[in-house]
Amino acid sequence: MEAELLFFVAIFITSILYSSVGHGGASGYLAIMALFAVEPEYMRASALTLNLFVAGISFYYFYKGGYFRLKLLLPFIVLSIPLSFIGARVDVEPKTYQIILGLFLLIAVARMLFFGKPEKAAKPMNLPMALFFGAVLGFFSGMIGIGGGIILSPLLLLMGWASIKETAAISAVFIFLNSASGILGVLSKGFEPIGSIYILIVIGIVGSMLGSSLGQKRMAPVQLMYVLSFVLLFAGIKLIYLS
Repeated sequence: MEAELLFFVAIFITSILYSSVGHGGASGYLAIMALFAVEPEYMRASALTLNLFVAGISFYYFYKGGYFRLKLLLPFIVLSIPLSFIGARVDVEPKTYQIILGLFLLIAVARMLFFGKPEKAAKPMNLPMALFFGAVLGFFSGMIGIGGGIILSPLLLLMGWASIKETAAISAVFIFLNSASGILGVLSKGFEPIGSIYILIVIGIVGSMLGSSLGQKRMAPVQLMYVLSFVLLFAGIKLIYLS
């Protein structure tokens, strides 16, 4: 019971932190599930389900704040949505899945530690590049069980295509759409979320409302993001090492 309670608390904190920057939190949920030894076959469906609710609420808050730019989103989702469905139907060996997931978690750490940038004016988008990255992110989002925002966000910031809060709004809806497509692909193969998914959904909704409300005014506290980065780093190394 103590371990289960700790698991729920970790999911709750993760949903607050991720939603405050427009993310669904799948990479965090997957890290937590890995730490609590959840079976790999349940991880993708569970993370994508939580993503759906957390990212959806996060998008609503940032959209209401006036930070959403449809023209910037469209090139990324044209190919990402169908490829997320295809990626979710790809069978991956448990060991291979662990290595790929571990690498993506390490990318998430790099994103939070090194890629944060101050607010600045957006530059014109490179359409072919946006289409390419959207396709790649969509495929791996479905295959691994993440929404892709953890990689889309640093891309938007590094390219100067969006401000921080615009990035949060775009990432949130990108994650929502890819997660919806990915979970359809996962469920079409018969995979199911973990048994406590309904409790996790409620926890995720409450956490997302708190985090998204905070994110409209300021980003998540740097100290907490470093703690989350440590968890992701530990889980990523654990997955790769144990595989």
